[in-house]
Amino acid sequence: MAVNIGILGLAHGHVNAYLTQWQQNAAHDIAAVAAWDHDATRLAKGVEQFGFAGCASAAELLARPDIQGVMIAAETSLHAELVVQAAAAGKMIALQKPMALTLPEADRMVAAVTAAGVPFTLAWQMRVDPQNIAMKEMVQNETLGKVYMVRRRHGLPSQLWDIASMWHFDPELNRDIWADDSAHPIDFVHWLLGAPESVTAEVMSLRDPAAPMDNGVALFRYPGGPLVQVDCSFTCVAAENTTEIYCERGSIIQSFGDVPGCVAPRPAGDLGLKWYSQETKSWTYSDIPSPASHGARIAGLSGPLAEFFHGRRGPLATVEEGRTSLRIVLATYVSTREGCRVALDDPRIASV
Repeated sequence: MAVNIGILGLAHGHVNAYLTQWQQNAAHDIAAVAAWDHDATRLAKGVEQFGFAGCASAAELLARPDIQGVMIAAETSLHAELVVQAAAAGKMIALQKPMALTLPEADRMVAAVTAAGVPFTLAWQMRVDPQNIAMKEMVQNETLGKVYMVRRRHGLPSQLWDIASMWHFDPELNRDIWADDSAHPIDFVHWLLGAPESVTAEVMSLRDPAAPMDNGVALFRYPGGPLVQVDCSFTCVAAENTTEIYCERGSIIQSFGDVPGCVAPRPAGDLGLKWYSQETKSWTYSDIPSPASHGARIAGLSGPLAEFFHGRRGPLATVEEGRTSLRIVLATYVSTREGCRVALDDPRIASV
C-alpha cells in the first residue's frame, strides 16, 4: 500500500530528485499528494510538475488525515517551526539538511519529536552512498588495522552561480555556504567515527562578499585518535579525491564523491574506491560504481527515504544525531572566531 506524504517547502532542490524517482518508480510506493510553500511561484511550479495538490498553509496540509508523513525541504530558517508542527500533527518526518540555524532551534526540534514519538530522519545522502557504507564497514572491522588519520574533501563551484538569486546565501534563511554545505562532510565524519571531543577550525570569506565563509578547514580530535580533517572549498570547479583514510596496515582512497569530483572528466576505467594493503603490497579496486553524476547520487536517497516512510528501515540519522552534527558545525564558528580549540560541550556553541 502506498504511503501518502506531503511536501513542506520546495526550496531545497534535492526534493525534486526524490519526487521524480518516487513518481517514476512504482516500487517505492510513495505518493506525494500535497505540498505547501510560502513562495507561490515555486508552489505553482511544483503542482504543475508533480501533480500534487497545493495547500494554502502548512497547517492545512498537516490537517489532512490521508497524509502519513512529510518531507520538509523549506529554507533552513523554517525547519524548526515546521518540525514542531509536523510532530504535533503526528506525521512521520524526513528533513533536509542542514537541521537548523542554531542549537536552540535544534533543541526545540528534539523536544517536539521526542514528546510526539513520531518517526524522524535527516535526509543525509552521504550516509546511504554505497561506497561510503563500504568504507565505514572497513573502518569498523579494522580491515587495515587501526585508523590514524581521515581527510574528507568537499566542495562546490559557487563562483559559477547566480548568487544574488539564491536563498542559500541569505543569512536570515540559511546563514552561509559553510553552514549549509560543510554540514555534509561533517555529518559524514560523525557517522563514520562518532562525535569528536573537540574542534579546531579556520573558515574564511575569500572570493565574493555575497557568498561569505566559502573556504574552510576543520580539525576534529578524538581521544587516542584518529585525527580528522574536513576541507571545504566552495570555490572549487574540479577535483578527484574525496576521502583519504590512513590506517596501520594500509590506506583507503575514494574519488568522485561530490560535485567537483563528478563534473570533471574521469580517466578511462578509473574506479572510485580502492584500498592499499601492506600485506599484499597492492591496490584492491571496489566493484561499487561511482554514480554517473552528482544528480544521480542525490537521487539515490529516494529509495532509503521510501523505506523509512514505509517503516522498513530506521532513520538515516535520528533527531539527536542531527543536533550533534549541527553542534559540530557551529563549533567551527566558535573556533574560527576565538582562534582556539573548542570542546563539543562548550556553552558558547549555543550562542552562535
